[in-house]
Parts: sequence; structure tokens; C-alpha cells
Amino acid sequence: MNIKVLHLLDSLNRGGAEMLILDVCRNAKANDLDLTLAATGGGALETDFENSGVEFVRLKRRLPIDLRVIVQLRKIIKDREIEIVHTQQAVEAVHAYLACQGTKTRIVLTHQGFIHDKKNLLTLRFLIPRVSINVVVSRALVKWYESENGLKFPANTKILHNGVDEKRLTGDGEKFKRELGLADGDLLIGMIANFYRNPRKDQMTVCRALPKVFAEIENAHCVFAGKVEAGAEDKFKECIDFCLAYNISDRVHFLGGRSDVPEILAALDFFVFSSLQEGLPVAAAEAMLARVPLIVSDIEPLLEASANGEYAEVFPVGNHEILSEKITKFLQDKNLREDLATRAFHYARENFSIEAHLRELKKLYQSIL
Repeated sequence: MNIKVLHLLDSLNRGGAEMLILDVCRNAKANDLDLTLAATGGGALETDFENSGVEFVRLKRRLPIDLRVIVQLRKIIKDREIEIVHTQQAVEAVHAYLACQGTKTRIVLTHQGFIHDKKNLLTLRFLIPRVSINVVVSRALVKWYESENGLKFPANTKILHNGVDEKRLTGDGEKFKRELGLADGDLLIGMIANFYRNPRKDQMTVCRALPKVFAEIENAHCVFAGKVEAGAEDKFKECIDFCLAYNISDRVHFLGGRSDVPEILAALDFFVFSSLQEGLPVAAAEAMLARVPLIVSDIEPLLEASANGEYAEVFPVGNHEILSEKITKFLQDKNLREDLATRAFHYARENFSIEAHLRELKKLYQSIL
């Protein structure tokens, strides 16, 4: 019997959580989930969700806690006999909590990694002991929440790794390389991540590693794909200014937000994920499943994602010198890249595919019904 689930998102912008839920929607019916997706805000992925194969309901949240949205959610829950409401952040979960009062509907709250402000932190402290189950995307993230934010997770907490739909990762890498004006035989490294105002991603360390890499490998280029969040303009400008100062701007391509991630992945010879704080990034799983060799900073969630570095090369966080040495080593050895990519692909298919994610997600739902 299908489980009736309402997924609730506050934003439909392109991000790790949104891509995960989009993959879940596209594979829901094949995995016996009767899924409805409700969004209280729009974004670049709205058309994708409309065409994802599940019922899509567009709501409009105008206030931090919007009573109109709560009433609309309650009607959806009753009309569709929703058994579980699954949320991804505090603003969604508090609306779900209020909408579900007096019903038998269970609430699942997934914790993806970053708490934006004190208001969200206080909301999470209220919600964590009151939802039916807390899902955290990595063991390392539980430790980070407890040490950095003072959050205490109860016994109803489960670890569930994010998943990626391998089917959507097929792209034309040669077409993308032609767009950049690259010649046959040019090597391409890249990082796919937004520029955030908070200390999350670390594109600057990659930039600092590039002059030495480019001096050793004359046909190497680098791409950065990701939008610049409001308040992160200085971080973006610092990267631009560095590349200009070191005369490498003709070989470093800042693409902004992109919708053609499969094409970018297909073009890459090496994926660099330099980060300061993570949950369990979808981008890293995408690289593995696209058979792109991966190097990551040695923060705990990325070590967990790579089986302590067995399926990704690792460098000390913020250390551009070691990063440049390792990038150079891999760009100079195609066999080394292919071996790492193949091993990581099989590991990710077993642990980070959408099939693996949905298999465990269904068990989790069944455990609370």
C-alpha cells in the first residue's frame, strides 16, 4: 500500500536539498510513495517540480509564520489523507507542526547542515523534541549541531544520507567545452557550489591553488559554477581580483548559476570541493555518480561521504599548497583519475543513489506509521 506523503519546501531555488527532493518526486511512484509537493516560495526549479510526476501545489508565504499557509496545508493534509509531512528546514517544519495539530499526521524534519540565524536556531530547539522523527544527513553533522549550536537530538533521530538520481547526470561535455572555447586535449577542473555570505564554501582556496597548477600544466582550465548570494559579493570579488592579479583570468571561468550541471560534470577531468562546513553535499555525490574523480577538504562530513578518503582524494581545509600539488598529480595521470572515478562510482551507487536513499526513506516512514 502506498504511503501518502506531503513534501513541503519553502524555496524552489537550485540547491542541494531542492535537487534531492526533485529526485525523490521523480522516483516516488516507482517506489510506492503517493507524494504531493507543496511549495510556499518559488524559484528556478518550479517548472521542474511541476513536471516531476507528482501533484504540485504552489502556495505563497507572506509572513514568517503565515496563518493562511497553515490553513491551506491543513486542508491538503485532510483532503489527501496525508500520513506524513516531510520538511527540510525550520520555517517549513513550524508551519507543518501547526497545520498538523489535532491530526494523526506524522512530521519528519530533515537537517541538511546550516542554521541561518538565531530565530531559526530557537525554532529548531522548539521543534526537535516535537516532531515524529529527526533525520540528519550525516553522523558528522549531528556532532557539529551539538558542538556549535548546542542542539540535543533525542532518540528519534536517524541518519539518512542524501541521494542522487544517476539518470539525470548524462550530459554533453564536449558541447560545454566548446562553449568555453577550449581546445581538444585541454584539461578542466571545476567546483560547483554557490558563493555564500556565511562560512560554508571555500572557492578562494581553489583560486590560490591555481597559479601553481597552471604553471605545471599549460592546458589546464578551471570553472566555478554557482550563484552569488546577497552578501557574498566581496567573496566573489576576492576570487576575481586574485585571478586578475596572477594573470590567470583567461583560464578561470566564473559561470554564475547554471542549470546544466550534467554538461559541466561530463566536461570535468577533476572535481574540486573545497568547503568549510557541510551536511552531506549532493554535489559530491553527483560527481561520484557522474564518474568524475573528486578531491575534498578534510572536514568530517566530506570524510564521511568519501569513506575517510578511500573514494576521494583529501586535502587539509584551507591549504592551497597541498591542494595544488594534488590537483597537479591527478591532472598529470589519467590512469590515476580513472581508477579513483571508477571506485567512487560503485561506492556512490550503493550508498548515495536515489534508489539507496528511497529504500531507507521508506523504512523510516514505515517505522513511524
